[in-house]
Amino acid sequence: MDAKQLVKYVCEALLERKGQDIQVLHIEELTTLAEYFVICSATSTTQVKALADSVEFHLKNDHDIMPHHVEGFESSSWILLDYGSTLVHIFLPETRDFYRLENLWKDGENIPLSDLGINVQSN
Repeated sequence: MDAKQLVKYVCEALLERKGQDIQVLHIEELTTLAEYFVICSATSTTQVKALADSVEFHLKNDHDIMPHHVEGFESSSWILLDYGSTLVHIFLPETRDFYRLENLWKDGENIPLSDLGINVQSN
């Protein structure tokens, strides 16, 4: 599976659990860390964990993909899931505002969810 397909599955899992303000940044030309960052907000520490669990569950059970590394389950204000080509960042809004990854990686290409084949409808 290529990295863009992985990103699509990650975003679908986040949307299933009502992840908010999902941003996909293509950073492959800027770093060797990963090809993509997926950044998402949650409304509570419970939702931060639920979003991370959803991503892990779907990638493991639907695609037999496990994260290389997971950070942040202790505090649950920011959980990082490392899938090699894709780093998934799930934040509480105040933590996301503090770290401002979108600003740090602003030279990355912002990929709309529609470009991944995801139809996002407002509720």
